[in-house]
Amino acid sequence: MTHNRRVPHLLLARPTIVQRVVLALLGAFFLVWLALLAYIYIEFRQALAVDQGLKKLGRALTAALAEVRDDAEAGVVMTATATQFQTLRISGNPAGSVLMELRDRQGGLIHASPALGRQVLDGRQGEVIDQQIDGQTYWVYRRDTGRWSLQLAEPRITGMWILERNAGRVLPYLLLAFPLILLPVWLAVKLGLRPLQRLADRIAERGTADLSPIGMDPKYAELKPLIAALERMLAQLRGTMERERAFVHDAAHELRTPMAVIAAQAHALSGAGSSEERERAQVHLEQAIERASHLTQQLLELASLDDAHQRLPKSVDVAQWARQILAQAAPRALARGIELTLDAPDSLEAQIDVPAFQSILENLLNNAIRYVHDGAQVVVTLRSDDERLTLSVEDDGPGIAESDHERVFERFHRGVGHDTPGSGLGLAIVKQAVSRMGGCVAVSQGLARRGVGFHVSLVLGGAG
Repeated sequence: MTHNRRVPHLLLARPTIVQRVVLALLGAFFLVWLALLAYIYIEFRQALAVDQGLKKLGRALTAALAEVRDDAEAGVVMTATATQFQTLRISGNPAGSVLMELRDRQGGLIHASPALGRQVLDGRQGEVIDQQIDGQTYWVYRRDTGRWSLQLAEPRITGMWILERNAGRVLPYLLLAFPLILLPVWLAVKLGLRPLQRLADRIAERGTADLSPIGMDPKYAELKPLIAALERMLAQLRGTMERERAFVHDAAHELRTPMAVIAAQAHALSGAGSSEERERAQVHLEQAIERASHLTQQLLELASLDDAHQRLPKSVDVAQWARQILAQAAPRALARGIELTLDAPDSLEAQIDVPAFQSILENLLNNAIRYVHDGAQVVVTLRSDDERLTLSVEDDGPGIAESDHERVFERFHRGVGHDTPGSGLGLAIVKQAVSRMGGCVAVSQGLARRGVGFHVSLVLGGAG
């Protein structure tokens, strides 16, 4: 029961596009509300600076009094104006209504608002000034004509009052508009997501091993990049699966031969009738085991390089590392009179994927030693600049036919014209390791236009 109660909460907590749209609209309406308040405030300040409402009222009243010659008639005009102003609440100022005072040019009082009591307005001709009346700040405006002196006063309006008053007036309109805008947006989002739902349903209906093209032509332009990306991904997965199936098939085929030899030689060893037969069978058995072990090791190395996980580059002395690899290969080279030479600086620091670089050099070196004739030369060259590290392994052996240069890096491919045993994986490992490090490898003629040369160019610092 506890689990079931949590489900609605989890569903509500799960983010959706509709939720994001609603929140975005709320944020947009909030920004519009702030922008309107800012506009009203700026408009209010500009109105104060250009032509204040108190001045407009003063001009209108003095224009009405211009034709009045009698004090009693002027008092009637002022009383009627004050009553009308109070009724219509033209000022809209809740702090108080407009106070009016009219005197003749000799200073005699014609009319004064009852709220003034004994207070006397002390304005300045043609200007709006501040005056304290009963502890409250008023704007006071004075305008003199030929016969009359008119003074008007209203409570001073602050910017904060403008914001507080209009915030409540604008908000209901925005709240009324919100659902009217939200509904069509929600419908647009819901209808716009239907193609995505159809795409999801089509993918969900496919089998786990179905990597065939989706075959969907989206109506909306925004979905075309998504469909294209999915089609590319499926094509890459199909290629990967095909390569893996071919790799497993070839690996099984290559392992079958040494395993058959091992079984045959083990049978021959157990049934040998003499010591010579046992020794011969044991030698063949050890050779078959060595070949199977070498092939297994290369398969594991190739699988490791196929792994998508990238190793972090390390700073090492590549020249010193190369010397160690050549020293390990030296006994096999000396046994056949092969001359190994390293042409490299005394020290060469570089940021590289060390295991991948080791695979490259070891396999190129083993490949050269395996296929050159006795007494041949193998030269390893190391160079670098600020961006790239170059490695070359060249020999003066039988070489590789130019027509076969591209195929030598294929897995389990072994060239013709020689009877040297091998797995056909060494150069494939080189190609994969070079690709992992963001580099490239090329094949050319070897030393003195004989043999073969492999030239590797690697990006310093890791895969590019």
